[in-house]
Amino acid sequence: MLQDIRANAQGTVAKVIIGLIVISFSIFGIESLLFSGGSNGVAEVNGEEISPFALQQELSVQQRRLLSILGDDADPALLDQAQLTQQALETLIQREIIKQAAKDMGLNTSDQAIGDIVASMQQFQIDGQFSPDLFQGALASAGFTPALFRERLAEDIEIGQLRAGIAGSDFGTDAELQLASSIALEGRDVRYISLPLFDFIASVELSDAAVEAFYDENPDRFQSEESVILEYLELGLDAYRKEVDEARLREEFELVRDEFELATEARVSHILIEGSDEDRADRIAQAQAALKEGMSFADVAAEFSDDIGSAQDGGDLGYTAGDTFPEAMEDAIAALAVGEQSDAVETEAGTHIILLTDRREGSSVSFEDVAAELEDRIQTRDAAADLLADVERLRDIAFNAADLDDPAEALGLDVQTSEPISRTQQEGLFSRPSVLQAAFSDDVLEAGHNSEVIELSPEQFVLLRVAERRPSALRPLAEVRSAIEVELRERLAKEAAAAQAMELLAALNEGSTVEEAANAAGLQWQVELGARRDSRSLPAVVRERLFAMPAPAEGSATREIVDADPDATYLVELARVSSGNPDGLAAQERDSLRQRIAGEAGGTVQQQFENSLRERAEIVVY
Repeated sequence: MLQDIRANAQGTVAKVIIGLIVISFSIFGIESLLFSGGSNGVAEVNGEEISPFALQQELSVQQRRLLSILGDDADPALLDQAQLTQQALETLIQREIIKQAAKDMGLNTSDQAIGDIVASMQQFQIDGQFSPDLFQGALASAGFTPALFRERLAEDIEIGQLRAGIAGSDFGTDAELQLASSIALEGRDVRYISLPLFDFIASVELSDAAVEAFYDENPDRFQSEESVILEYLELGLDAYRKEVDEARLREEFELVRDEFELATEARVSHILIEGSDEDRADRIAQAQAALKEGMSFADVAAEFSDDIGSAQDGGDLGYTAGDTFPEAMEDAIAALAVGEQSDAVETEAGTHIILLTDRREGSSVSFEDVAAELEDRIQTRDAAADLLADVERLRDIAFNAADLDDPAEALGLDVQTSEPISRTQQEGLFSRPSVLQAAFSDDVLEAGHNSEVIELSPEQFVLLRVAERRPSALRPLAEVRSAIEVELRERLAKEAAAAQAMELLAALNEGSTVEEAANAAGLQWQVELGARRDSRSLPAVVRERLFAMPAPAEGSATREIVDADPDATYLVELARVSSGNPDGLAAQERDSLRQRIAGEAGGTVQQQFENSLRERAEIVVY
């Protein structure tokens, strides 16, 4: 066959075809070189590029935020990469639009202000003090460098300034205050009779025929969920733990002894001077002169140090065991006594003046002190390696296996069987979204294949297949009778309450007062004068309906039956409506209402402003 291909490739037709391919590639290749923008970004906003790195970082932030909210049982569908990527890109585009507007308005933030904010952030503090180590570690885990974090923080501050300025530019006029208060402070005089459902349920008579009729008329409501019985193999870390002999424990102890022994540590503060050689020399001299004149090290650091993270904390850098800082710094620290200051120390970062504030001696541990911890560590490490090896074996074997018997035999596992599992399973191993998604997937449910090996955690894996499929079916009457009886009793009780409410309404319309009608029926009634929209003494459904009822004519009342509460029915009588007046408010309440009006209007203005920026922006998504 290969010989035929070689022979035919020498023919005229083949040469013509190859020539056309070469020409087309040449044309499109040249076109891509001539006309391609050559952009490496994912989008542009008014000519400003959004980089793939920025998109990936924003995507990571959104994923971490979702996971922190949803926890380990997060639905995989919510973490869909394509959907989250689109959301992250939209966030970056909107952010870039606002950032450019802030820049055009000349909004900016000083390094000093950023330093103050960083130093005051609780997530970077230990016992109320800024910790450089915690700062660096927190940023590293979030994918930020200190410079990138400061840049992002400055952007956030400037964007916040713009939004606050736009929102705060509006104010509430006297006319708006009058209108708002006439609504917010409106008072309504109301009387109402309560008809609790509980009082009617006891008198409801329910026949077997009514229950059976309801069951027959509503078969769709009593269908069982489709369910499956699963066969599964479970691999867990604990099953792979083995005893560790003492010789190996002692060998491990010698290898990791340093982890348990506390080295001698020194706590230091520094003043960092950056800049050109000439400028640096002058500022170093000024800082050293200030120290000699008796100015405290903390005050000199606050005034002269270019390390904004530590300058606000007296220059404190925390503890070092001799391997935290550049070699020149560590050598200088080692030569200092507590309370002594170094001469100028040069590193790539700049020039440092160092103060040793504390030195604490290290300590050692014995083998017996840590033997149990070492054993657990070795067992976990070995078990994890064996577990992952078996997981890979299981993946290979299960892919072509007709059932779980061969994979179970190969790994020495027992095939387990589940109880019936529905798509809405709420408890146990099979309530995990990843497991349910696999169990009811077309490949497993319809085709009858084994699932993929599902990782529930780094220490737990499961493989499953459908052993039995139970389609949806009508549940027996005996199984649902109690639920039907409860529903019918509540329905009949609600109807009885509504009927009595109609009788009471008729009595009121014929001239009876609320008090007379309620007393005649043996029911409770309530009155509230000047009820406001924020009154909490009224039942929620009564309050909501009360302020939707039309105001009554002079000398009359407006009446309605309110049955939105599942536990009671109410007959409501609105007697009088009084418009709100800000003149009766205390000065503080009036100012608060005016601020609320301005805040609501300002929020609307801010949104409109951002929408207008978006409409005028030139946005290109690659």
